[in-house]
Amino acid sequence: MKNIKDVVKTVERPIKVLQFGEGNFLRAFVDWIIDQLNEKGDFNGNVMLVQPLDRGLAGMINDQNGLYTTVLRGVQNGKPVEEFRQITSVAGCINPYSEYEKFIAQAENPDLRFIISNTTEAGIAYHEGDKLDDKPQSSFPGKVCAFLYKRYCAFKGDQSKGIIAIPCELIEKNGDNLKRIVLQYAKEWNLEEGFISWVEEACDFCNSLVDRIVPGYPRAEAEELWNRLGYQDNIIDAAEIFLLWVIECHKKYYDEELPTAKAGVNVIWTDDMSFYRTRKVRILNGTHTLMTLAAYQAGLNTVEECIKSDLIFPFMKNGLFEEIIPSMDGDKAQLEQYAADVLERFANPYIIHLLMSISLNSVSKFKTRDLPSLLGYYNKFGKLPKYLVFSLAALISFYQGTEFEGAALKGNRNGETYLINDNPEYLAKFAELYSGDYKCNHCKSVAVANGVLSQEAWWGQDLTKVPGLEEAIVENLTKIFNDGMEAAIRSL
Repeated sequence: MKNIKDVVKTVERPIKVLQFGEGNFLRAFVDWIIDQLNEKGDFNGNVMLVQPLDRGLAGMINDQNGLYTTVLRGVQNGKPVEEFRQITSVAGCINPYSEYEKFIAQAENPDLRFIISNTTEAGIAYHEGDKLDDKPQSSFPGKVCAFLYKRYCAFKGDQSKGIIAIPCELIEKNGDNLKRIVLQYAKEWNLEEGFISWVEEACDFCNSLVDRIVPGYPRAEAEELWNRLGYQDNIIDAAEIFLLWVIECHKKYYDEELPTAKAGVNVIWTDDMSFYRTRKVRILNGTHTLMTLAAYQAGLNTVEECIKSDLIFPFMKNGLFEEIIPSMDGDKAQLEQYAADVLERFANPYIIHLLMSISLNSVSKFKTRDLPSLLGYYNKFGKLPKYLVFSLAALISFYQGTEFEGAALKGNRNGETYLINDNPEYLAKFAELYSGDYKCNHCKSVAVANGVLSQEAWWGQDLTKVPGLEEAIVENLTKIFNDGMEAAIRSL
């Protein structure tokens, strides 16, 4: 069978977007949007992807000349809808760990206007020891600082060559935090005041919120889809039809440069995205994280299975409507309607969303998505929310492992090994805690719960100081270790 590059023509356009992140989400979200803008909005620009880690998809993407297919599926007006689109907006992918000069040369591109990223919740972080002459820097903000400095020097501080950064990482004020760390590096590296002024005046770091469920590569049906398409596509990307991008700007709206309205794409430009962010992160993403690790340990593998499960669906629904929504401020009816829509999206029969895909970086995800609801509920009602507390216990039990396979910690589900992927420091701490010589499951629960909850750097505070939380986690962990996840959930 022919490959997509033998069937679909590449389209040469100026590279206007540099994108840190080559994974499924951005390719079915941002790059799909840019493809729409090229067709309907006269954008006339391509995206150059940058692989944020030393291992990734650059080789597979470049083998197909950046071409791939998106498969959007859902139910509209009670009828199934399926849309295929051949994406031609990606010019290629650079691995800065092996092609640093090619990466940094993009800074000299006069057409470049936007930097977009999704390096996971853990990506926008300071890494001590990054230097300007590293090739590349370890951290994503370090790479951005070095890139912007190269651009500043190449164009001699030309204000018109500033960059608009639109991070998509699911942390609060993602653009503001990226800018803060970039400027921290600039001062640490003793870069001139002119550069700092240029970053402040010529560049803008927008905060943004993304909303589209993207399961990614449809492994189970890939060959069937290839046969329908008439070509092989090794990075075909599946997603739901729903899409929302909220972009909060500081200087002005950039809807003329990114003509999303003209292309009919659901993008909201605003000067305050707080309502949209809180609603989406705590209800949609928070519900995903609430149930994923418990459901996986109970033997389920996909979100659709969770919706159909008489064990997990009540757990998920009760946690959402009885704890997450009550913990939030705002119109309760509006929040409940959004939550009902979210559950309908989860039930999309055409989306195979693997729980193990959602499990990536669960520690930082829980901190961002569910910990505010847990603490908010406690502060409002003076008692702990049992489903959210159980979810945290399920996270701790999911990370049970002492051996590694590559960078991943090895967990075990009924004799089957699964790989836990997260910050190496987190995984090392879990492995250390679970390596203890414990005489009983309760003893293990006490030690592990204290060791995890007391990690102030993980959670932004010492969670052992929350009244009753440590004891509740110990009780839930002991049930999980003694009776198994299914029985522990039923005991709720």
